[in-house]
Amino acid sequence: MSEYSIPDDSLYTEQDEWIRQDGEKVYVGITDFAQQQLGDIVFVELPAVGSTINKDETYGVIESVKAVSDLYAPVTGTVLAVNGELADGPERINEDCYGDGWLLEIEPSHEDEQDTLLNCVAYKKSIDERDA
Repeated sequence: MSEYSIPDDSLYTEQDEWIRQDGEKVYVGITDFAQQQLGDIVFVELPAVGSTINKDETYGVIESVKAVSDLYAPVTGTVLAVNGELADGPERINEDCYGDGWLLEIEPSHEDEQDTLLNCVAYKKSIDERDA
């Protein structure tokens, strides 16, 4: 079983995405577990700035040498920014998924949606159950 970084300053989804609160906005990305499972990431398709994404619905695609996977919104909100650095350097996700490899900056529409997300302990348990 591999070891995965799971920072305690973020919340997580069962679809292996993280969000981190920063004032009124949140940053979104995929977890260390997800990027390790995908392997070398070669392409990311993200929504346009200003678009609305809805919790649990697809908002983009991530492609690696192994697979193509949908990205699912951890919360409903308006896309304030996308990580433009990923267009020419999608490998940033593999190198620093919780930092330079972030995907979106969102202004959440419903604060209570974050109550449904997993803390680091619950997310680790979720991974352990899948790895078993």
